[in-house]
Amino acid sequence: MSNTAIIAEQLSKAYLLGEISTGTLSRDLERWWAKARGRQDPFLKIGNQEEQKTSGKNDLSWSLKDLNFEIKSGDTVGIIGRNGAGKSTLLKILSRVTLPTNGTVKIRGRIASLLEVGTGFHPDLTGRENIFLNGAIMGMRKAEIKKNLDEIIAFSGVSRYIDTPVKRYSSGMYVRLAFAVAAHLDSEILVVDEVLAVGDAAFQKKCLGKIDDVSKQQGRTVLFVSHNMDAIMQLCRHSMLLQAGRLHSFANTREVVNTYLQQDSELFVEDRTPGLERPKIRRVEVDPTYLSKGHFKCTISFESPFLIEQPNIGLVMKTATGSPIFGTNFNLHPGNNTGKSVRNGQATVTIMDVPLYSGLYTISIYLGDEGQNYDEKPDHLTFELISGNYSPANHDINIIGPVKLPASWTLS
Repeated sequence: MSNTAIIAEQLSKAYLLGEISTGTLSRDLERWWAKARGRQDPFLKIGNQEEQKTSGKNDLSWSLKDLNFEIKSGDTVGIIGRNGAGKSTLLKILSRVTLPTNGTVKIRGRIASLLEVGTGFHPDLTGRENIFLNGAIMGMRKAEIKKNLDEIIAFSGVSRYIDTPVKRYSSGMYVRLAFAVAAHLDSEILVVDEVLAVGDAAFQKKCLGKIDDVSKQQGRTVLFVSHNMDAIMQLCRHSMLLQAGRLHSFANTREVVNTYLQQDSELFVEDRTPGLERPKIRRVEVDPTYLSKGHFKCTISFESPFLIEQPNIGLVMKTATGSPIFGTNFNLHPGNNTGKSVRNGQATVTIMDVPLYSGLYTISIYLGDEGQNYDEKPDHLTFELISGNYSPANHDINIIGPVKLPASWTLS
C-alpha cells in the first residue's frame, strides 16, 4: 500500500427508515405524529429517488452499495454523478464523519476535508481560534498550524475579521476560511465537496488553482466533488461516476465525463403525451460526442396527423441567463431535403466550431410551416458545454449579440 492512498472494499452505507433513529427523541415523536396524521415525513431527505421508489417496505435505504476502488497517492480524482448518487456520503465515510454499514476502507495519511459550510468550526470562537481548532481536528500539531497561520489568513481574504467570532461571518466567509485551512495544512489527502460553489467567482478560481497546485506541486491526493464538468476536466486525472449508490465507472476523466453526459437525461427531452391533434415535437436530443469536440449537433423528432407541405423547424440557443446566442431554421439555412413535404420525421442541425465558452445553455424549438407555428417549446432542453475556450481574436469574430453561424440541416 506504499503507493496507495485509499483502498475501498465492498463499501456500503445504509440508513434506517421509519419513525425512529432521527437522532433525538423529540424528532422521533414528531416523525411518528406526522405519520399518524397522514402527513409527509418532516425529516425525509430528497435524494436517490430510484431507491425510494423500489424500496417498498424495506426499512433500509442504501446510499452506497458494494463500492470497490483504489486511489493512488498523489492522484487527483473527480467524483461525479446526479444528486443523490452517494457522492457526499462517500466523502463523509472517507473523512471519518460517518462509518460504513458494510465493507472496509483503508486510508494512508491524514485527511483534510471541506464537506459543508462551517464544518469543524465553533460559532462562538474567532476565525483565528477556529483555525487552530480545525487543525487540531485534522490531527495537526500546534507548531504545524502556526507555521502556516499567516498564509492561511492571507489566502482566506478575511484578515480584517480574523479575530471576530465566526457566527458573524457570511456563508462565503465561512467557506473562504475553511478552504484556506484545509488546503494549507500538511495533510496527505484533501477532500473537497461542492461547497466551493458558495464562494464568489474570483474565489472559486483561486481555490481551483490551489487544488491544482496541491496536487501537481505538493504531490497530495485530492478528491473533488463537483457538478462543474469543466473544473473536473481541468483538475482531475481520473474520475469515478456514481449512479444510485453504485460505482458505474472509474477511469480517465474525459472517458468518465463523456459517459456521464451521454447518460444525462438533460441531453434529451421526450414528449410522451398521447394523442395527436396537430403537428407535435416529440423528442429533442443533443449529441454529446459533438459537444466534447466543440461542435453542436441536435436532432428533433416530430409527428403530424396530416402532411406538412412546407415544413419549417427552428432552433434558438440561449445562455443560462436567457440571452439569445444564435438561431437557425429551414428558411434561414436550408439543407438536404428540407423543402420536401413530410408527415413524421427527424430534422438534424449540425454546426461546426461553435464559438461558446464553457457553461450551461438552453435550447428552444419550434415546428411550423409557411403559414403558422404548430408546436413551440421554449427553453425545452438544457446542456452543459465543457472545456470551451473560445477566443474571439482566434476566430476573427467580435461577439456582440446573436452570432451568425453556418448551420447545416437535414430532414429525413
